Amino acid sequence: MDRISKERRSWNMSRIQAENTSPEKRVRSALHRLGFRFRLHQKALPGKPDIVLPRLKTAILVHGCFWHRHPGCTLAYVPKSSLAFWRKKFDENVARDRRVCGELRKSGQHVVVIWECQTRDSARLAARLERAFSRSHFANPNAKAKDSVDVTRRAKLT
Repeated sequence: MDRISKERRSWNMSRIQAENTSPEKRVRSALHRLGFRFRLHQKALPGKPDIVLPRLKTAILVHGCFWHRHPGCTLAYVPKSSLAFWRKKFDENVARDRRVCGELRKSGQHVVVIWECQTRDSARLAARLERAFSRSHFANPNAKAKDSVDVTRRAKLT
């Protein structure tokens, strides 16, 4: 059972931002310190990626762990009430994320996914971004889009 009223819950949920979130700002700050220049929320690309590095043909998606269901993350908990609603919502979000990543790759973009929990430590975030962009396929402008980078998979190695 929810501890707050339905009206208050609705108000809380309406305050959740889609753009310019704190994790997104931390990633942008780290990229800027590393010398990268980028564009924000490019409407011309599928899914309107959070950050786009045009010279590298790279789209960065900054996912909230709760909304995008980061596997194994404590922030990706399931609310105790309205389970059917939340399962449907989460399933739709994950399916949309997969579809958008595929469309971005088909359009020739490299895709980098960074999770909210990975933005909390700025030094580790900077190291992840440096590793992601020092990969050989970024040095080769003729690299294929299928060689995209998923920072998530390497995060557990550090």
